[in-house]
Amino acid sequence: MTERNGTTKESAEVRTAPAGHRDDAAASLGDYRAAFHAGRLAMAVLNRDGLVLAANPAFGELVGADPEELVAATAADLTDLGADPRVWTAYREVLCGRSDRLRCTRRLKHPEGHSVWVEVTVEPLTPEPLSGEERMLLSVADISDRHDLLARLRHLQMHDPVTRLPNRALFFERLSAALDAASFEPAGTGRIGLCYLDLDGFKAVNDTLGHRVGDRLLSAVAQRLTRCAEGTADRGSGRGEHLVARLGGDEFALLVENSTGTDQVAELAQRVLDALQRPFDLAGQRLSVSASIGVVERTATGTTATGLMQAADTTLYWAKEDGKARWTLFDPERNAHRMTRQALSSTLRPAVDRGEFTLEYQPLIGLGDGRAQGVEALVRWRHPQFGTLPPNRFIALAEENGAIVELGRWVLERACHQARAWQLAHPSDQPLFVSVNVAVRQVWDSDLVADVAGILAETGLPPELLQLELTESAVMGSAGRPLQALQALSDMGVRIAIDDFGTGYSNLAYLSRLPVSVLKLDGSFVRGFRSQEHPNPADEMIVEALVALAHRLGLTVTAECVESAEQAERLRRIGCDTGQGWLYSRPVAPDRVAALFI
Repeated sequence: MTERNGTTKESAEVRTAPAGHRDDAAASLGDYRAAFHAGRLAMAVLNRDGLVLAANPAFGELVGADPEELVAATAADLTDLGADPRVWTAYREVLCGRSDRLRCTRRLKHPEGHSVWVEVTVEPLTPEPLSGEERMLLSVADISDRHDLLARLRHLQMHDPVTRLPNRALFFERLSAALDAASFEPAGTGRIGLCYLDLDGFKAVNDTLGHRVGDRLLSAVAQRLTRCAEGTADRGSGRGEHLVARLGGDEFALLVENSTGTDQVAELAQRVLDALQRPFDLAGQRLSVSASIGVVERTATGTTATGLMQAADTTLYWAKEDGKARWTLFDPERNAHRMTRQALSSTLRPAVDRGEFTLEYQPLIGLGDGRAQGVEALVRWRHPQFGTLPPNRFIALAEENGAIVELGRWVLERACHQARAWQLAHPSDQPLFVSVNVAVRQVWDSDLVADVAGILAETGLPPELLQLELTESAVMGSAGRPLQALQALSDMGVRIAIDDFGTGYSNLAYLSRLPVSVLKLDGSFVRGFRSQEHPNPADEMIVEALVALAHRLGLTVTAECVESAEQAERLRRIGCDTGQGWLYSRPVAPDRVAALFI
């Protein structure tokens, strides 16, 4: 009995303990429920399946339902958590216990009709004290005021204060988003267009009338651009307004998302030109401006924002180069030529050091006896990527970037070495002279006289076997250093020739004051001699007069581009001294020049 009483007492104590815990849990749960129901923060308790177990009045007010009616409702539907795939995935991770918290911003429809921006938080609760059930706490905080403030701040940050258009940052954000969306939006055209423009002569407005008037002009231009974009969008794809942005200074961009083709973007560019050609009346000032526009339209797939803007910038440059006040469409072939030009320009100097240049020689033939009197050295570039390039592909580039000085010195040195080698290998009373082209920049940017003297001394070539050719525009009007250099070279015994004569000043009277000994007539005169049946008497009269005047001044005359025996004979009859052209020989390698000595 005692044993049973002891057992019973022990059992009673075991049963009594849970009762005490239940009282504490009940009190705690009561406190929790009181805070839950009285709280101003919208809250709901969820199970692991995302279903509502309980909702407080604030949550019911937010979604427009009685809290008791929300029990067993799907929380994701009430808070729009399923609309964004990334948010939905993160939400499921919390429900499954693989993540501790979800916090996101959503836009909900308020029962009264307006939108509410909320911050949604989902996190685990302590398991239910009685049942041990795992639960989640969903809380929803109204952040509409904060969101509106941030939106206003972002608007100020992403818009130009003068024109109130989107600025460069927002433009590139929209451009990148448009390119991304075009690849995944089946309903779109998959194409994108861009008009990139700046105002012609806007700096003059700022400089003469001041920045205040300049800002008013920019604002007025922005309004016209916006109207142009709206009008084109209405008649275009029907996918909404095009983005108009000010990228800085007087540069603007019009972005055409889901463009229907080149015609649509070209039409927009033409509307912009027409709109800007109308004068602007600004505070008593009547201003007229024009714009240059680069137009690019292409498939969005494979296009980057940087690549599109580079193409637009290049095309805008073309529009200005072509005369301004126009739009120009991006041309892949023209761009490839530009890229090739840049590639050649950047590698010119290293190419000289790498030995990529070589010389070919074209004979100068006496029209009286048909014998070779000299050769012209013509440089070629054996480019590792583009093959063998003639001078017209790179000489102008070399003059622009200054590489012509180093290249010209190499050509001069190599040609003199070769001429001296021929002289030694083929002794003759009339050895061949070598004619070398010299750019005017070589006269200005280097000591040409010292270079020539040093090379002649090094090679042993007599000065009279060297002829230097300069273009007519470089020689005519020479004064100061160029004239002194030409005179010093002539005094040294070097012959000076004017190349392509007849295409520039053609001032024969001025030639009498220059140390020039040879005129090389431009090939355009000789081409009129091609047809014996239908000769051009004007060409023949001009050439005959030039030859006669040159001879009176003590100059010899060389005719370029002689291609037929008839041309050669007619040139001989009117007194031309030498001829050069394909009739006699194309430019050849040095080892083939030996045949001219036979």
